[in-house]
Amino acid sequence: MSTTKIRTRYAPSPTGKMHVGNLRSALYEFLIAKHEGGDFMLRIEDTDQERFVEGATEIIYRTLDETGLKHDEGPDKDGGFGPYVQSERMKTGIYLKYAKELIDKGEAYYCFCDKERLASLKTEVVEGKEISIYDKHCLGLSKEEVEANLAAGKPYVIRQNIPNEGSTTFHDELYGDITVENADMDDMILIKSDGYPTYNFANVVDDHTMNITHVVRGNEYLSSSPKYQRLYDAFGWQSPVYIHLPLITDENHKKLSKRSGHSSFEDLIEQGFVTEAVVNYIALLGWSPEDNREIFTLDELIKEFDYHRISKSPAVFDIAKLKWMNGEYIKAMDFDKFYERALPYIQKVITGPMDLKHIAMTVKSRIEVFPDIPEMIDFFEAVPEDYDLSMYTHKKMKTDAQTSLEVLKDTLPILEAQEDYTNDALYATLSKYVEEKGIKTGFVMWPLRTALSGKAVTPAGATEIMEIIGKEETIERIKAGITRLS
Repeated sequence: MSTTKIRTRYAPSPTGKMHVGNLRSALYEFLIAKHEGGDFMLRIEDTDQERFVEGATEIIYRTLDETGLKHDEGPDKDGGFGPYVQSERMKTGIYLKYAKELIDKGEAYYCFCDKERLASLKTEVVEGKEISIYDKHCLGLSKEEVEANLAAGKPYVIRQNIPNEGSTTFHDELYGDITVENADMDDMILIKSDGYPTYNFANVVDDHTMNITHVVRGNEYLSSSPKYQRLYDAFGWQSPVYIHLPLITDENHKKLSKRSGHSSFEDLIEQGFVTEAVVNYIALLGWSPEDNREIFTLDELIKEFDYHRISKSPAVFDIAKLKWMNGEYIKAMDFDKFYERALPYIQKVITGPMDLKHIAMTVKSRIEVFPDIPEMIDFFEAVPEDYDLSMYTHKKMKTDAQTSLEVLKDTLPILEAQEDYTNDALYATLSKYVEEKGIKTGFVMWPLRTALSGKAVTPAGATEIMEIIGKEETIERIKAGITRLS
């Protein structure tokens, strides 16, 4: 067993909101490191300047902070392996230095081909994309020709020199050994014409020089991994432990896209999900514990997480399952914290002088996401004028329009005479009426609740609604119910 301290890295590109897949990679990298008492590092990969989005780096920091994925090293925490931003690392000359080392070994070469020549090369369709296959034309240039071109300032790229024969094998912890024929691999560019390293090359150099032991990424990188492996072999470096994660799909088994409306962490928070629930749910997108348990705190995930239990099968992002889990987190939430989150949604529909904390209490165990609140409580403000009178008919309660009308007429003077409008006192008064009449409680409460709310489902019972809206409003609503039923 290796005694090397585990070091993982989350290496996002600052290109916008944090996709659910990226957050899962960060979470798994964090859990793998912390499960073994290792270090979790943040590295910003900003070499693709065309895709750089202003403010995206701040989103990365904010998301990691909100989700509790605290990095041990990064641009803001130097652990002796900096710089931790690729554009800053580039200024040190590190990538060109290692590319030239490969040239000296015959594992890479300068390529001076212009756009016209590259456009004339034959193309192949790889994974649905048409790519041109480079023909090693510049590999045949003599040392003198190369030096003359460089002296003349001729634009160039540096390419990896992959042999035409033989094969390359790399090992993944989930997929086992994967072998690819070298003839099927292109001589990928390591250093672009603008002097920037390509994503693949910078990745390998940075992971090695930062002592990264475990590389966790989506399985869309499986096809690139033989090229990574050839670089490790060319340098004579030990390759890291590879863990390629399953694809995350939507309910239709298509890749989770921005069009789904819940593909990013920010989308989910804006939609009223709780951060802890999102982290918990994302942990289960591809990983399962030994038992069937589903609710985990971050500390519990650290303790339980074994990356060997990650599945190879695509993980379906089930928004209904996430809503259920979110509801469980809301139920368990401290009331003051819940009220703070719920208040803006309550105030969207309640403007009258009511006990808003009491209203919040009625919905706490009934909502799945915070935006559920307004529609659930709007009746406290006003009863819909045209609510469906068929709601008064309930087979189980043995009520219909006629019996409901009689109950409302009977209870109106009782409620007009009632002074104490607390829930318990109102319930005691109406229970006495139920007892005297020899009827069931629901036979009375159902028509009362319908008249008070105009809704088939409410988060509070009849007497609790009365307490919240008060005596005057209660009497007014019952009279309106009598009028409508008459």
